[in-house]
Amino acid sequence: MALARIKRAAKSLKTFEGIQFETYLDEGDKAERLGKWLLEVSWEVANKVGGIHQVIKSKVPITKKEYGPNYLLLGPYNESFVKQEVEIRESSLRPVRETVQSMQSHGINVIQGYWLIEGYPQVILFDIGSAAHRLDEWKGDFFEYSRIGIPYHDKEANDALIFGFCVFWFIGTFIEQLKHDELRYVTAHFHEWLSGVGLVMARMRGYDCALVFTTHATLLGRYLCAGSTDFYNRLSSFNLDMEAGNRQIYHRYCLERAAASCAHVFTTVSKITGIEAEHLLHKRPDVLTPNGLNVKEFAALHEFQNLHAQNKEKLHAFVRGHFYG
Repeated sequence: MALARIKRAAKSLKTFEGIQFETYLDEGDKAERLGKWLLEVSWEVANKVGGIHQVIKSKVPITKKEYGPNYLLLGPYNESFVKQEVEIRESSLRPVRETVQSMQSHGINVIQGYWLIEGYPQVILFDIGSAAHRLDEWKGDFFEYSRIGIPYHDKEANDALIFGFCVFWFIGTFIEQLKHDELRYVTAHFHEWLSGVGLVMARMRGYDCALVFTTHATLLGRYLCAGSTDFYNRLSSFNLDMEAGNRQIYHRYCLERAAASCAHVFTTVSKITGIEAEHLLHKRPDVLTPNGLNVKEFAALHEFQNLHAQNKEKLHAFVRGHFYG
């Protein structure tokens, strides 16, 4: 089974064949010269809810080596996590600083800081409570553009909508701040349906940025698997609207499907998730981006274990020599 997974991962990575990634790992020098920016959006930036929190953290060091200061992480403000994991500090980058100031002037509480993890990335966190008074207005706007309605009883979806509009607002203002730059290439990478509103609105309004959407497992797929269905054997025969409606997640399902459709590039983290997305979201992933392992960490652990064994043997040799001559 492990060998099959390795083969699938190797096959998916052929997409990148010929690209010398090492030449881009220059602490952001090339990104700054070319005006390349990466805005990564997730509900789990400095906000541990599930496994995506760890996925984001694990990719930060290598991404930071490519983009340097032009790499921003956007997430919701969670005070309890921010106190422990974020150094609150104003950005040194003018476009970021002025974008935040613009939003703050309209009453939106936006926190700038640096996430205290390896890579020390810059984070922009939105206090959704400060924007809650705009919920009805934004629901109307979102329905006008997408024809997706968000029910009042679903707090998680309402929070996702507020967060999405804050992200949408930030991206639009940020791009405006860059308009005088000779070169500018902005990529916004969204993870999971909880960040989907921002992506859909950015696409509907024609923002000048590349939009990437990654699903780590489809929302409806999670519910169907939890319901003890014969999931993979019935994958092509589910009545999707009925299944989502019966579980009272139809609006969430529509949002995830809209995000996958609106993205310029749609990715999943494995071949099996790609097959799942093809059937449940009616969108085949453009590329697979497998989750990886930091092999250096494991190599370091292996080296440590070897040294431990060698030193232990020296101690044994000393004891034997001392007592037995």
